[in-house]
Amino acid sequence: MSEPTPEENSGEIPPENPSPPDSKPPDPKPADPKPPEPSKPADANAPRPASAPSVFSQGLSYAQISARVPEKIVRGVFATASLVINGSHEIAIDFLLRLVPPPMLAARVIMPFGLLPSVVQALHENIENYRSRFAAPAPPPAPPPGFVPPKIHELYEEMKQPEDVMAGAYANKLMITHSPGEFCFDFIFDLFPRPVVTSRIYMSAQQAPVLLETLKRIWGQIQQQHQQQAVPPPSTLPPESPGAPPESPPASSPAPPTD
Repeated sequence: MSEPTPEENSGEIPPENPSPPDSKPPDPKPADPKPPEPSKPADANAPRPASAPSVFSQGLSYAQISARVPEKIVRGVFATASLVINGSHEIAIDFLLRLVPPPMLAARVIMPFGLLPSVVQALHENIENYRSRFAAPAPPPAPPPGFVPPKIHELYEEMKQPEDVMAGAYANKLMITHSPGEFCFDFIFDLFPRPVVTSRIYMSAQQAPVLLETLKRIWGQIQQQHQQQAVPPPSTLPPESPGAPPESPPASSPAPPTD
């Protein structure tokens, strides 16, 4: 086999019509063209071109959540107070508007119990950031002397509850932002193929610590209830085989009450 020629080693292609010896040699052609830049993952928030509505992006990133905000959610709602209600497996946060009587249900957000610790932590961190950038939020004014807060059932009997708000909006993630005067809560339903904001709430900065203390108290009550209640075995377990020893309860579960 013959050895490669110099032209083959350099990667250059000799011209078809070589120049005369006394003419200026042509500029050498670069050996390799500039390699193309690696393609960047598509932005999930970038709008799709109108001419290609069937184009889909597979670039999913959950480190930094980017959620779609429906048009009816963009403006958000303002709330002056909040109530937290316990359910069997979830909590409901009712955001109220109490500037003028009667009070009105501005928004209702439903979240699973498991989300509550992360919500408490996120709100605590945002309040600390607010204090470091501006100052501690001013506490709400004290109620007048002799004020008796209404009972919960009396408040809901008086409250206006729009039908499109009563059903609530489900959320399993929360994003919080703040300005010098307000906090913005974006409640997100994070599910494939794209997270979506289900409710956007604005509250004054002085109401943020009040909401934080309420959520802390509710979480403490939930933990206390789980510690006090005996956890019965699930009804879906298969029956024990004859002669098998009974299973001992988990170490973290309280012992069943005795008669």
